This record gives sequence, structure tokens and C-alpha cells, in this order.
Amino acid sequence: MELKFCYPGVGYSVESILEFTKEGQTGFWSEPVFFFFPQIDREGFLSGTTEDRRRYLTGFFAEYAAQMKDELAEKIEAYNRQWQENRASVTAALEEAFDTDLTDELSDLCARVTFNPISPRYLKDHAFDVFYRNGPKGALGSSLHEIIHFVWFLVWQRHFHDDPREYETPHLKWIFSEMAVEPVMRDERLASLNPYYASKSCVYPYFYTLEIQGEKLLDHLYDMYRSMPIDRFMKWGYDYCLEHESQIREHMEKAEKGEG
Repeated sequence: MELKFCYPGVGYSVESILEFTKEGQTGFWSEPVFFFFPQIDREGFLSGTTEDRRRYLTGFFAEYAAQMKDELAEKIEAYNRQWQENRASVTAALEEAFDTDLTDELSDLCARVTFNPISPRYLKDHAFDVFYRNGPKGALGSSLHEIIHFVWFLVWQRHFHDDPREYETPHLKWIFSEMAVEPVMRDERLASLNPYYASKSCVYPYFYTLEIQGEKLLDHLYDMYRSMPIDRFMKWGYDYCLEHESQIREHMEKAEKGEG
């Protein structure tokens, strides 16, 4: 398994931000960019057409990136160094967690350093995004979340041979995979490398408050995870989420609308 951090350019960041600020997105997804970049004319931006927004962001971030050129280069170098220093221990922990050999797997993972505070992953491309404001430890911590997704679905596909389109939002298999990161991350070899784990922000915040039948869902999943082989956890954990799907989705929807 190998990972390389790179800077994909302003255009990539612009298109990513447009995706998460388009009509219909809740503030959970659209507001972070305005929080981290208060210089952006929020009202003017949101009142424009998609092309107006693209033009505005391109100009804004072209100037911003020019000012940040040296710092971005230094950050990417530091991110790559942080990964290389910890690659062996991360790989060992994930091989044990997923009972699989990663020697010849995921050798081309790419972490794209962007100006979007939201960091999606792209399974087909073996790529994911990392927010440029991270320090080296934060960049590694954010990356661990995404790397777990890649290993998760690699192993999942081997066992279940299902449709990869169901690995994306809004499908329940995507939701379960987002939850399952936390139990895997409890391994001290991973948790100690991830500052987001210590602050209970290594998965979406509403998963930490989600309770099913009076029990924290993440704790319930962890108890399942540590007591059975990974393929059984995937099957039984998903079945549990399926049984309580309506409550899970209601909790998520309220939280994303700021109601929970």
C-alpha cells in the first residue's frame, strides 16, 4: 500500500467546492467553506448562477494559491514525509484489522490537497481529498479515515460481490462504512496517529450521538467488531443498520439540518 500527497490545482478545488455548495445542499456541507474563507462574499456567491460561482471562486483561489505557493509546497512535502514515517505501522494495523495482505494492493493512492474543507473520496480513482489547513499529523489523521474506506470496500467486494454504486451516498452501505471507520480506528496504532480520533471527530459528528435502544451505536459496532471476523462484522453490522435504518437516517437528516 502506498500513498502520495499532491496539489491538483485551483480548478480542482473550485469544482469540488461547487459540488458541496450547489442548490439543495444543507449547511452541514455548504457552510464550512465560508467559515474557513470569510473573505468570500457569501451572499453574492450564493445568489449567482453556477457559472458565476465558478468564475468567482476561480479568481478568488487563483490569487489565494499564488500567495500560498511556497507554503503549499512545504505542506505537501511534510505530509508525504509524515506518511512515509508511519506507513509500515499503518499497513500492519490495517492488514490485521481486515485479515488481508496489502503488499500488492492500493499501491497508487493519491491524496489531493485542496481548498475545500469537505474531503470526499473516489473509490474508482484511488483518490481522496485533504484540506490544506491540516498540519502533517492532521493530514495523516484525515487520510487514515479515507484509507480505511479503501481497504474496507476492497475486502467487502471480495466477500459480497455486490454493486459498487451502492458504496456511495445515499446508500446504507455508504452510511455503514462511514460508521465503521471509528471501531477500526480504536486500534492504538491508528488512534495514536490521528488527532481527530482524540477529539471525537474522526467520523461524522452525528454518529457519536446516535443511540439505538439506549446504547451508543458506535460502541455497539465496536463490540461486534472486536468479537468476530471482519467478514462476519461486515454482514452482521450491516444487518443491524438495516434493521434500524429509519432511525439512523432520521438522526442524520436532523443533524445535517441543524435540528439534532
